[in-house]
Amino acid sequence: MSKNFRRAGAALFAAALTAASLVACSSEQAPQSGGDGGGGGESAAASDTIVLGFSQVGAESGWRAANTKSIQDTLTQENGFDLKFSDAQQKQENQIQAIRSYIQQGVDVIAFSPVVETGWDAVLEEAKAANIPVVLTDRAVNSDDDTLYESFIGSDFVEEGKRAGEWAKEQYDGEGYKMVELQGTTGSAPANDRKEGFGEAIAGSDIELIDSQTGNFTRTEGKQVMEGFLQKYDDIDLVFAHNDDMGLGAIEAIEAAGKVPGEDIKIITVDGVKDGMQALADGKINYIVECNPLLGPDLAEIAKKVVAGEEVEKRIVVKDEAFDQEAAKAALPDRQY
Repeated sequence: MSKNFRRAGAALFAAALTAASLVACSSEQAPQSGGDGGGGGESAAASDTIVLGFSQVGAESGWRAANTKSIQDTLTQENGFDLKFSDAQQKQENQIQAIRSYIQQGVDVIAFSPVVETGWDAVLEEAKAANIPVVLTDRAVNSDDDTLYESFIGSDFVEEGKRAGEWAKEQYDGEGYKMVELQGTTGSAPANDRKEGFGEAIAGSDIELIDSQTGNFTRTEGKQVMEGFLQKYDDIDLVFAHNDDMGLGAIEAIEAAGKVPGEDIKIITVDGVKDGMQALADGKINYIVECNPLLGPDLAEIAKKVVAGEEVEKRIVVKDEAFDQEAAKAALPDRQY
């Protein structure tokens, strides 16, 4: 399908939507523009530039900052893109509003990293009706209709949790460890899947999960939740944090309680950002499973293919590594994020 036809369809759809819901639309704010994309640039129909609207989860962690930078550094005018970028501040309603705004603007491609897994079918059906292809990055959606998106680019979160759990079982099974879990945002794909994978891996071991609460992937809330755990339990041996930032918050709480992170209480995290890797190299974290945030190049490649009408892979799994202390020391000097 040609870009001209697709953009024309988008424009007709936008006009109908505006007429049907004038009050609702008038209250919506246009998303921010990011990078060199800006708003109101030259129409993609009149040039080779691909107009791509991207809705980011937020800026909750070092991982997310690296992910945003990769996208903004890659989807530039020089690389053939007009990037329209919005920050949802971890609210699904903000993402839905941004996606609807992109539909009204008639962008060529919509991409987003979903805050949570469910509740997307209606807005994705609107994008489909407007003939605008959608690409998911980092996180998946839970929908029975996989025709609502072209491709999903990201890590295998279940596998990440499983790798972390397998290492914990190998190291600590037989020690009678009591474990607490710092979960990611409730309802999000990485929180659901990492919990599932870790639980499967430690099944049959004597590692006992005694408590699990969300820290929303942030360092501040990770610290707060860990403080609560330490006040409630005096026999915590192991922390599994769904990301580095919550693990780093847990370190602060453990140190404030007069204990030694990495020794008195072992810590396993997921992500592999520099601050986490440094803590691992310093012995305050014991093991990290990587989640690669540098998705910009993959997104650019997929966007170009879908605009050209080429078939793309439905699921693109990003390669992730895992690190112990020595591996972290070796990797840090050349770490990109």
